[in-house]
Amino acid sequence: MLARMYQRYCEANNYKYQIIDSQDGEEAGLKSFTMKVEGPYVYGLLKNETGVHRLVRISPFDSNKRRHTSFAAVSVTPEFDNDVTIDINENDLKIDVYHSSGAGGQSVNTSNSAVRITHLPTKTVVTCQNERSQLKNKELAMKMLKNKLIQLEIAKNNEKLNSLKSNDLNINFGSQIRNYILEPYKLVKDTRSNYETTNPNSILDGNLNEIIYSILRLK
Repeated sequence: MLARMYQRYCEANNYKYQIIDSQDGEEAGLKSFTMKVEGPYVYGLLKNETGVHRLVRISPFDSNKRRHTSFAAVSVTPEFDNDVTIDINENDLKIDVYHSSGAGGQSVNTSNSAVRITHLPTKTVVTCQNERSQLKNKELAMKMLKNKLIQLEIAKNNEKLNSLKSNDLNINFGSQIRNYILEPYKLVKDTRSNYETTNPNSILDGNLNEIIYSILRLK
């Protein structure tokens, strides 16, 4: 539902987006989902989506129609300019290849085209299965890894960027930044700005501008 919400947000605001990785959940939904978004000021607008999102609804997977609470963690990372350099030691990388699980045709699903790269010193993990070619997936995964490592490196010496690192590290369940309540009443509330709406369907359809700007006005 969150993946759909952010895709709808991009479409409504004419932002380009690309699905980099999508891992199905064991029973339903998504275990993880990574997308790249491009557009004017898009990082400044979306960075405050980082955190835990809480959903309360009647589960469609429960035959007894009971109310369930679900949590999902969202992390937003900026893409740095190419003139920022960082050396990545190949000996510090653990590279795994596996079958892609998403759509893409027989050649994707039957070959080891998906790539997972782990940077051992920082425990940073990136995955990519968007492309048919293992080589292209590795190139894109390395670019994603470079962006994350640059972010960590700059954060060591820059207090402002250090807050970005802290936001990523402080994602934990029970400290949600936003609640989406569909049952027994309808309400979306952001716990930081106290923005509320009784139209969660509109929010989940990607109409996020009001809630995003309510947070930015706190800065």
